[in-house]
Amino acid sequence: MTVLLLFGPTAVGKTRVAADVAEKVGAEVISADARTIFRELVVGADRPPPEILARVPHHLVGVLLPDARYDAAQFRADCERLVAEIHARGKRVVIVGGSTLYVRALTRGLFPGPARDKKLRAELARLPTHVLREELVRVDPRSAEKIHPRDRVRMIRALEVFRLTGKPISMQWGQEKPFPWPLVKVGLICARAELYRRIEARVERMFKGGLVEEARRLWEMNLPEDAPILRTIGYRELFGYFRGEYDLAEAKRRIIRNTKDYARRQLAFFRAEEDVVWLDVTGKTTEQVVEEVLRVWRAHDPSLK
Repeated sequence: MTVLLLFGPTAVGKTRVAADVAEKVGAEVISADARTIFRELVVGADRPPPEILARVPHHLVGVLLPDARYDAAQFRADCERLVAEIHARGKRVVIVGGSTLYVRALTRGLFPGPARDKKLRAELARLPTHVLREELVRVDPRSAEKIHPRDRVRMIRALEVFRLTGKPISMQWGQEKPFPWPLVKVGLICARAELYRRIEARVERMFKGGLVEEARRLWEMNLPEDAPILRTIGYRELFGYFRGEYDLAEAKRRIIRNTKDYARRQLAFFRAEEDVVWLDVTGKTTEQVVEEVLRVWRAHDPSLK
């Protein structure tokens, strides 16, 4: 059976489309979102609302504690296990999300590299971004060309692999294990002005829904500085407000700006994917987009009812 992989930039409307597609074909949804997976992130991660979770089974949503460590390799392993279990129940699978490395772990696979080294990662995490970049350019210029200069997560992983093995991570590209099931890749896009409007509306909705209070609870947990959850857009800007560095209006402005920047990076990343059917959702209803996605999926898999 094929697996539908639905991705696109933040705020483009993936969550509801995925749930409605899944409901129509009797599928279950696996979230490919590096923040929705945390238990404490509800408002700020824009977790699927209760009504969606009640009518369509979702996996990898709200399952991790705030101090947990989770990466693309673990996601890939969990995904393979979950798809096998769902197929064994006679159900289809829709994987949806915008976390670029999670999507890449499925579409291009993961090389059999060394496991994470907690001490080494902590050491690298303390280095300024420009220092990480300079070292990566020196030891693995090929990776440096591919990795965005501000992408600390991927730079740290590349340097971790080099320090542990003495070999550039780029030397191991091409050894990745493909995903066991054929993926039907559908990307959702919309006009930039419309996407920005949706982002601004979502941030306003988050503030009205209790984002500040949720961020303060996270702030008061005194988590380790390098905890991945603390890098989440929407929380880290509010932490600066809590420290008295700027007012709440400035925190909101930064959240909107950083979310728009993130959406642009997501689009640039996803555009590099091959064999993607891109659907422009500008001005369309959720129902219209759902029907378009189903047409694409059925065209790739005639056995889909």
